[in-house]
Amino acid sequence: MKKHCYTPIFCFSLVAIILLTASRASAQDVTKAEINLTLAKIWEQASANNKKIRANQLLVQSSAELVKDAKSERLPEIQAEGEYARVSNMPIYNNGFFSAPGHFNVLHNSYSVGGDAYFNIYEGKRTNTKIQEEKKEHELKEVQQLATIADVKLNAAAFYLDLMRSIVFRKLMLYDIAEEEKQLKEIKTLLQNGVVLKSDVLRDELKLSREKVALLEIENDITIANQKLQLICGLPAGMQIIPGDHTENFITHDDVVDAYITEGTESSYAVRISEKETSLKKLNIKAVKGNLAPKIGLFANYAISYPQIRFYPYEGSAYGLGMYGIKASFAIDGFYHNKHKTAAAVLDYQSQELEHADTEDILHQQITEGYLRYKEALTKIDVARTNVKQASENYRIVKNTYFNQLSLITDLLDADTQVLQTQFDLAAAQIAAQFKYYQLQRVTGKL
Repeated sequence: MKKHCYTPIFCFSLVAIILLTASRASAQDVTKAEINLTLAKIWEQASANNKKIRANQLLVQSSAELVKDAKSERLPEIQAEGEYARVSNMPIYNNGFFSAPGHFNVLHNSYSVGGDAYFNIYEGKRTNTKIQEEKKEHELKEVQQLATIADVKLNAAAFYLDLMRSIVFRKLMLYDIAEEEKQLKEIKTLLQNGVVLKSDVLRDELKLSREKVALLEIENDITIANQKLQLICGLPAGMQIIPGDHTENFITHDDVVDAYITEGTESSYAVRISEKETSLKKLNIKAVKGNLAPKIGLFANYAISYPQIRFYPYEGSAYGLGMYGIKASFAIDGFYHNKHKTAAAVLDYQSQELEHADTEDILHQQITEGYLRYKEALTKIDVARTNVKQASENYRIVKNTYFNQLSLITDLLDADTQVLQTQFDLAAAQIAAQFKYYQLQRVTGKL
């Protein structure tokens, strides 16, 4: 009976190949449709279909309705009412409560139909203040909606760039695996000729196995990034997104940091939201102070009632009665009730002013940091490009010396790994620079 002996490296390679094959088969089952999208198209899809954006849009519409409701308070108040009742007999206690009462017959049916109206002339401009508050609240919701869109676009950019990076990594890894397999064949040929040791073949096989497992991880990263993009853009499940941009298309900008701070202070969503909240606090002071103002308005009412028991002599007949005139009222208790409310409103406004100033300080720091990190990322791209050239040249030299028996297998594998790593670093640096730019745009309110 023949016994089979498998080395650990061979078993590890076999497991990696099986897992990779299963992953690819599973990915083919899930991703049945492909769509080529640029980042601009991704943003367009997210702005139209993202659930968070749509929910905030409803809040904006709701605040617009509240503005209309506040304006409608300028219209007169009109009410209509009607009443029907059965009236009981009225007992008359002529000899006290402890004696039997007599009864005074009354008309048992009673009804009244009428209406009244009130038109406000003056109440300390409270209606106008309310309208201004609702307008500011609506403007605040609109800016918050823009901030939400910017956040969604930034998240979509992060997922999209992750997908781009993983696809570039997969391309580089597949190419390196193919080259590694060719190299492995050459080393096995040298082994058959007795030129190299068995350990050289084992080391190269181990490196190849690790790369296949890394390729499996990259495939999973692509699937996960696709799912995140599908959710944030509202795309159908199973849609395979193919990036239409390239890592080389990173954005550069030559503006100095002072220009970013100047523009960002005016356009930043955080600062604009803080300004709206400060304006609301100021209007709240005006509204609280308006509680001390008198209320003056015109009124009118008319009603048809039965029976006529309001004026003497009484009549068992229906009658109509109307009144109109001017009404004025003044809350005297407001002098002591409103004092502390006004003080509290002023303190809230002062607190909000400090928060607004703090928001501007934080913005300046975020812009400076974001700008420096972006410039740093651009420098890393230049360094990574140089590293790729140097690692490639080093690999070429080491490969020639190894096959001429002038260097070790460890030197060859290290040189190959350095080439792949520098290529990964370059792609990652290009992606990072792109994302740093979008982060800076988000902070300055331009995304």
